[in-house]
Amino acid sequence: MTILRSGSATDTGLVRSVNQDLAVETTTLFAVADGMGGHAGGEVASRLAVDALLAAFGRQPTGAGLSEAVTEANAVVWQHSLENPELRGMGTTLTAVALVNEGGRDVLALVNVGDSRSYRFHDGAISQITTDHSLAEEMVRTGELTSHEAAVHPHRHILTRALGVATDVAVDLWRIQPVRGDRYLLCSDGLTNELEPDQISEVLSSVADPNQAAELLVQAARTHGGSDNITVVVVDVVVGEDDNGALPAVAAVAPDFGSPLPPEDGRSDGAAVPYPVSVADEAPPSRRERRRVKRRERRMARGRRLITVRTLLFVILFAAVIAGAFAAIRWYDTNSYFVRVTDNELIVYQGRIGGLLWYHPQKVESTGVTTADVPSAYLPALRAGVEESSVASARAYVHNLVCQQNTTSPSCGAPPPTPAAPSTTTTKGV
Repeated sequence: MTILRSGSATDTGLVRSVNQDLAVETTTLFAVADGMGGHAGGEVASRLAVDALLAAFGRQPTGAGLSEAVTEANAVVWQHSLENPELRGMGTTLTAVALVNEGGRDVLALVNVGDSRSYRFHDGAISQITTDHSLAEEMVRTGELTSHEAAVHPHRHILTRALGVATDVAVDLWRIQPVRGDRYLLCSDGLTNELEPDQISEVLSSVADPNQAAELLVQAARTHGGSDNITVVVVDVVVGEDDNGALPAVAAVAPDFGSPLPPEDGRSDGAAVPYPVSVADEAPPSRRERRRVKRRERRMARGRRLITVRTLLFVILFAAVIAGAFAAIRWYDTNSYFVRVTDNELIVYQGRIGGLLWYHPQKVESTGVTTADVPSAYLPALRAGVEESSVASARAYVHNLVCQQNTTSPSCGAPPPTPAAPSTTTTKGV
């Protein structure tokens, strides 16, 4: 049996006017979400994600269930942004740990999307479990930056993965053996932006009560600048497996222990194969059918054409159906718009993404916004095309993206401008 004890603290910080972070503490599930997308969007995104996470994990309290709960939370935030144009571009990070029972043994399942982090404090040493899904961290992995350079890089807040910014999201999943005496820290980047790992470790090692430790970490981050919202959850393993002085072996819990897993979405790369169909031999024609065929052959031989009122009505009805179908397709195509990246610029098109039959998308408006002006987390979706219901809605979406990337722009906070004459990665801390 495993028993956990937890504590949490959160603070708006010294710069932000609204706290878009959320902390979760239950008996078995703990999480931190860091919303983004303006004052309203960030709060809504983190709240939607947390509520969906709690509901979905409650239905399936397993490691795979926790990963699927994050996927469901992504879908909820994404759908809400589609239904509310003023919230387009909102999103949130999410890191969470849950106590689950798999194969008759207690396991800590840990998931992460974004740059909120999870740490393990074990035997007096702190180690980061999660990997930041940020542009700076990608540059570290490719050798373009060192870890110290990434910590101060101007693009360290540009996310490459977040909840609610696209239809799908990849979720990192770990399974960890709970060892008695271990302490886990979940936090938003408002803490790690201000404190070094050794400063965090000092608090975790010197303060036994998890609530007091969480509050002290938040206050320390405020003292060191408090440039962002700060949220901390500390989880202690009070009763768990005895530690033998070394980290638990990989095989102690599962073959995938300690390493991220791809999303378990149940999809298959293979196409569905239909069952074979047997075709019976055709029955010989009846006497009536033989007579009918003979009559038809005689008429054709005489060159006669049988045109009846029924035939004429059928032709007229068929023509009306075809004309109606053409009109419906034309209406369906022209009443849709989307934003897509073309030559590194965000362009508004009329039509359907990829075209519809013989109708091809038509360029409606050049926004003047380049890929460098919007958060990189949104670029994959923008390159594929983001559907909008009108040109005004498309402008609002682009305007919101620009405001996320450049919060100091004087146009942010005001409705998006309408161009005088139309020419025919997600950033944190907003």
